[in-house]
Amino acid sequence: MPEARSRGTSRTTDAQPDAPAPGPEHRKPEHRKWEHRKWEHRKPERRTMLVGCLLVFTAQMATTVYLPSLPAVQHDLGVSRSFAALSVSLFVIGAAAPVVLWGRAADRYGRRASVLAALALFVASSALLALNTSAWGLLVLRSVQGIGAGGAAIIARIFVRDLGGGDALARRLSVLSIAFVTALGGGQFLGGLIGTYAHWQAGFVVLAVVGSAGALGAATLPLHPGKGRAEQTGMIRIYLRILTVPAFLKPTVAGGLGFATIVLLQEVAPFVFQDQFDLSVDAYGNVGLLFGLAYFAGAVMVNRLVASAGSGRLMRIGALIMTGSGLLLIVLWLLPGVPLTAALVLFTALYCAVTFGQAALFPSSMAVAVSAVKDHGAYAVALCGFLAQSIAGVVATFAVLLHTNLVWAGVAAALSAPAYALVRRDASDPTGNR
Repeated sequence: MPEARSRGTSRTTDAQPDAPAPGPEHRKPEHRKWEHRKWEHRKPERRTMLVGCLLVFTAQMATTVYLPSLPAVQHDLGVSRSFAALSVSLFVIGAAAPVVLWGRAADRYGRRASVLAALALFVASSALLALNTSAWGLLVLRSVQGIGAGGAAIIARIFVRDLGGGDALARRLSVLSIAFVTALGGGQFLGGLIGTYAHWQAGFVVLAVVGSAGALGAATLPLHPGKGRAEQTGMIRIYLRILTVPAFLKPTVAGGLGFATIVLLQEVAPFVFQDQFDLSVDAYGNVGLLFGLAYFAGAVMVNRLVASAGSGRLMRIGALIMTGSGLLLIVLWLLPGVPLTAALVLFTALYCAVTFGQAALFPSSMAVAVSAVKDHGAYAVALCGFLAQSIAGVVATFAVLLHTNLVWAGVAAALSAPAYALVRRDASDPTGNR
């Protein structure tokens, strides 16, 4: 009889997955614990990384595929350079503003539901941008597109964080950086081709298609189901508690300052290359491949050396490279009588150096910061992304006013130098490497 009861209990337990799943807010704690154990057993690292890379690629390409066409946007819509550049700034701000809410949603309602909601916003706004003919409509839709892109990118990092922390997380984040670099260089190259052989709005059609592919991939992953209402601690209280951890805050702000430097260069570069150096749209797109290679090299360095050097050391190396390159940019614009070709080569090389430094800084700083928070991993990743995006958004907003080379180069150096200062003496490395 005990044996029969044991079999019956086994059958009942096995039948649970076939029962209709209640909504997250109605699930009993026991059911959610069972669902969490099931997810822990099934999490497939390769597919998760593949989808995560696709989402990061999609979010970044929403900026880079658009950059070569900024002068064309200015001309076609009859707006000023600052107005056209504002469409980049509002995308960054839109990506930053709701990131903490995306983190809350991912923790409460699950990774899949949240990322699909973000991608629905992204795909819908991209499709509407392909049809839009209004200057103000461009700004509104780019903001909405940024909200969706920011949500997709941060939730991708959250479910990559679910795979584990420490230096292993830095290695996985460096793989996401390779996806970022593919969009950085490849997106700009594709944008140059679109600007040369098609209308610039065709880029938004591409984004809608790629975003749809990302949604299909995310829908097939066994992602963390979320905690439902089992989490009693308030969202604001959790975020405030995380902000009191210096080992989280310092590398997070440093990574944000590095990201802001890259956003600033992305915003001014189309006008510098096309107006000052007289490069065509497709030539500027080709230069994007060099930036992509620089970021790829930095990401590969992190992936290969993080186990031996540690995330903290690579973070400091990246910040130092960015600071040095920023100072040399100032020197370049101060030197009188530099031949145009030499100035173009030097500017491109320094841009690549800044990009390489950021590729080393960002994944390493995020790994160090998130690993310092033992609980609430989704909140830590979301807050890290929010701070980085917010810093970049503020800088991008003011960047529309920076039309002089020496001024924006000075701002770039002023951003990267504090990033290095923040991590230079940081002795606390939660991963155990110094």
